[in-house]
Amino acid sequence: MNRENLSSRLGFILLSAGCAIGLGNVWRFPYITGKYGGAAFVLIYLFFLVALGLPIVIAEFSIGRASAFSIGKSLDVLQNSNTKWHWFKYIAYAGTIILMAFYANISGWILNYLYKMVKGDFMNLSPEQIGAGFGNMVSDPTIQIICMVLVTALGFGTCYSGIQRGVERITKPMMLVLFLLIVALALRSCSLPNAAAGLEYYLMPDFGKLFSGNPGEVIFAAMGQAVFTLSVGQGSLMVFGSYIDRKHSLTNEAIWVIALDTFIAIMAGLIIFPACSSFGVDPAAGPVLLFITLPNIFAAMPGGQFWGSLFFLFMFFAALSTVITVFEGIVAASIDIFNLERKEAIKILAPLLMLFSLPCIFGFNIWSGFQPFGPGSCVLDLEDFIVSNNVLPLGSLLFILFCTRKSGWGWDNFIKEANEGKGLRLPENTRFYLTYILPLGILAIYIQGYISIFFK
Repeated sequence: MNRENLSSRLGFILLSAGCAIGLGNVWRFPYITGKYGGAAFVLIYLFFLVALGLPIVIAEFSIGRASAFSIGKSLDVLQNSNTKWHWFKYIAYAGTIILMAFYANISGWILNYLYKMVKGDFMNLSPEQIGAGFGNMVSDPTIQIICMVLVTALGFGTCYSGIQRGVERITKPMMLVLFLLIVALALRSCSLPNAAAGLEYYLMPDFGKLFSGNPGEVIFAAMGQAVFTLSVGQGSLMVFGSYIDRKHSLTNEAIWVIALDTFIAIMAGLIIFPACSSFGVDPAAGPVLLFITLPNIFAAMPGGQFWGSLFFLFMFFAALSTVITVFEGIVAASIDIFNLERKEAIKILAPLLMLFSLPCIFGFNIWSGFQPFGPGSCVLDLEDFIVSNNVLPLGSLLFILFCTRKSGWGWDNFIKEANEGKGLRLPENTRFYLTYILPLGILAIYIQGYISIFFK
């Protein structure tokens, strides 16, 4: 079976960035920044993005490029004989399917809101009516299923044509448009009346305010966001490492991917905080910020229908880029694990993903009585817990251990692969940090995730 490769370095960087860039950048980052003190939190987050996120991205790229396989076979190829590292591929594979089972549904919400914004449905509505609109949407399984099916069909339809003719050809221009849209939206938001206060809160660090509460909680939030935003730990980035040549060092490429991911997150803050300040809204409002607060802002803003349409188009591109690239990871893993042809795998996976998305949809309506974490929780919370609190941190821990332990792939093999090619190199003297300190940091994130849910 011939393995297709990406046609360009730009394609590799943009596709890898598209995998990392998603709702975590635009939905979760502004919310968590608003909750934990604005600019001071951003500085701590940037530190952990380099200290935690960068080595894990390099590890995933290195495993993928050295093996020339996805998570479905990469550990099998690189591990020492008689070891069991490859067993994790089944956990990562299942975790990625669970992730996309709810991610495709949330992407469908965004598609629905884009449609409504373009039609002008939010204009001339009261805040109460806009708020009720979100509740009406999630209580209606039919509209959610329609939107989820459209998103899933778009994602797998892109993958169906292959790496170059499908995934790369569609995702590259979509990512470039995404960057243009977010710059235009940020400029508009920063020009709103009274935007200066939001910019000051977002860009001027106030460490006194940051540490007036619980410093440990703030630090763990920054650590968790650094891992969450890059989509590391499930092997999704690994597949793109398997599609790239050895002309450039993977440290160099990982920095590019993280820089683009961070650019989108920072620019999202330049949209959210000035707009919230201009209209007197709390930027720490949580998930309702995206589906209730911002539509209210656009409804009250001059030219709001136009700017709201651009915003939800940007959001949909951000979500769809993740859908396409993570679907590609699932397709590649299915090919490697089950020895399927690409088109055969997609014909099986597409209906299965649609079926697996139904519990998340039903959790807001006909299965709303199922509340796994107590009153107010739902199926989505359980699925997010499985992926975000378990698969992502444990997968990140395993990949780092695999690259640094003799029983795995080993440090010498890893550092050679990471540094092969032109560009920045991962320093040899980081071995102690990556071998002993970084795993403890990831383990701390994992434990803190359980504490935050079960020991509030």
